[in-house]
Amino acid sequence: MRYVTNLPYETKEEEHVTIPMSDGVRLSAHIWRPTSSDQEPVPAVLEYIPYRKRDLTAVRDSIHHPYLAGHGYACVRVDLRGTGDSEGVLRDEYLEREQADAEEILAWLAEQPWCDGGTGMMGISWGAFAALQVAARRPPSLKAIAIASFTDDRHADDMHYMGGALLSDNLAEAGTMFAYGTCPPDPAVVGERWREMWHERLENTEPWVLEWLRHQRRDDYWRHASVCEDYTSVRCPVLASSGWADGYSNAVTRLLGNLDVPRKGLIGPWSHKFPHLGEPGPAIGYLQELVRWWDHWLKGVDNGVMDGPMLLAWMQDSVPPSTSYEERPGRWVGEPHWPSPHIRPVTHPLTRHTIGAAQDATAAPSEGGAAMTVRSPLSVGQFAGKWASYNAPPDLPYDQREEDGGSLVFDSEPLTEPVEILGSPSVELDLSVSEPVALVAARLSDVSPDGAATRVSYGILNLTRRDSTESPEPLEPGRRYRATIPLNGVAQAFPPGHRIRLSLSTSYWPLAWPAPKPALLSVHEHSSTLTLPVRPVEEPDEVPSSPFGEPEGTPPLAMTQVTPPEERWDVKRDLIDYRSELDIVKDRGTVRFEDIGMEAGRRARERYTAVADDFTSVGGETTWTMRFRRDDWDVRVVTHTRLTCDETDFFVDATLDAYEADRRVFSRTWNEKVPRDLL
Repeated sequence: MRYVTNLPYETKEEEHVTIPMSDGVRLSAHIWRPTSSDQEPVPAVLEYIPYRKRDLTAVRDSIHHPYLAGHGYACVRVDLRGTGDSEGVLRDEYLEREQADAEEILAWLAEQPWCDGGTGMMGISWGAFAALQVAARRPPSLKAIAIASFTDDRHADDMHYMGGALLSDNLAEAGTMFAYGTCPPDPAVVGERWREMWHERLENTEPWVLEWLRHQRRDDYWRHASVCEDYTSVRCPVLASSGWADGYSNAVTRLLGNLDVPRKGLIGPWSHKFPHLGEPGPAIGYLQELVRWWDHWLKGVDNGVMDGPMLLAWMQDSVPPSTSYEERPGRWVGEPHWPSPHIRPVTHPLTRHTIGAAQDATAAPSEGGAAMTVRSPLSVGQFAGKWASYNAPPDLPYDQREEDGGSLVFDSEPLTEPVEILGSPSVELDLSVSEPVALVAARLSDVSPDGAATRVSYGILNLTRRDSTESPEPLEPGRRYRATIPLNGVAQAFPPGHRIRLSLSTSYWPLAWPAPKPALLSVHEHSSTLTLPVRPVEEPDEVPSSPFGEPEGTPPLAMTQVTPPEERWDVKRDLIDYRSELDIVKDRGTVRFEDIGMEAGRRARERYTAVADDFTSVGGETTWTMRFRRDDWDVRVVTHTRLTCDETDFFVDATLDAYEADRRVFSRTWNEKVPRDLL
């Protein structure tokens, strides 16, 4: 990244500004804005997230907010209610109160003497969720949003559930927010009230995984704040981006296809990162794109920002399997709108372990032939990586050959010419199962001539939700059903000599929670199909080879690494008691923020275990330690959550402990049961 200091506007910074809410709670904001805005008001751009602006996101914030401020914007970074230095308690994600707070913040910004009355919202992940959800509420000052790594569908396409199957990231993310939501504010900012504010958070928090498990169907809990329920509610322009290595690779094209407002889409090879910080590379000059976006929609500059393709996507070249990549080779391709006229669905019948020649996608399904069967061991999924690559390598999927050993595998013939896909593949199965509850995981892989298999995309379906995630029904063992499994969107080039592989399994642990009992899956050949969204290789891209500038930003905040970070991803198997374990450590070490004299540390550990093929032996646990220290102020929060099950129930055991120095000042334990609902 190129760090820039010579910007068009001289800026000023206000590190802690309180914004009053209508119920008396005050939220904490960090504001960067042009010095000249005292006399010449400018538009304001809000980023609104719960991840602690004063310390834990301070370095990241220092790269892009001063940069945008230096191009003529008041950039405002607000801690959500109950996080960082804001008052109150954060009780769950995307609540009505959170969105009402955002509307009040935007109204407050529009009334400030340094704001010209126009606002925008930006962010990644939670910040992008917030911007899209608030845009659907149409606050009068909000003129445009720019969002990265998000979803418009909180049930079908978030880290909670996938195809009606429970994801392990449901537990992992709950553990993250259990820790972040119980950290104290900084006494240097809020003064003597810090302890009172801290204990209010500690006493009014419960593990969010409990609430998320109580809603195993698509109900009003998930419909709330899911913009897909009414795309017409969004009336402002949208710049949407994500990455193929992210769990949120699908929502960009859904917005492009369903919104009726000016919109642009951008999908790179990245994990869960802003595009200017994108890994795997190449990262791009995203902040320059934001300046153009805001200049057009907030300042009315006629700069051609809406010219060119509606969607720019990174067409990934074939690579060997790896759990991390510095760069993904490929090229940018453009589509004039979405769905694209350049892409056609090509359907292939599944025959005996073979992906057959293409057939007419509109043809009626063939009559089912012989059945092929599989009952996968719990070991299938240990090399799946994370639901979303959070850039904590190695969290990408590894070589799929060992996974394929417990799967039903279909291979194409070696390709005689290149094949490129852009969009969401899908699998339609003519199937039966031996149990009333079962899932199917479908994986699409690029198989090189030496046999190495790189996962390209995947999808999961809880077969009890095959027709409805709102009203699931148990399966009748032995009865034949048709079920469609959508796979995650992707852009991928398969070279000549390679094979395209589809792998089906009845477990995918620990990425997804398994069914109560192992199920035998029968798939009927000929009447089961794989459909690929093929983009003709000869299609002209009409996109420059480098449509973006070099990544830019302002110099990051000074930070010293006091103790080293640790990253670990261990797969273990004991061949005496047949216990398997995935052990993940993400320790950021201790860092010192030189400007505020604070040391902060974050350590997270996730463990997922199983014994042999006992589907009720699976368990997941997450442990977080958060520590903040300055002079004689030394505080620590330790959270632990464990999720286990039997055939009928889930069991949640959790603890929350808080310390001042070495003295424990708060402790609480939860032991609760949640019934399984055809899950």
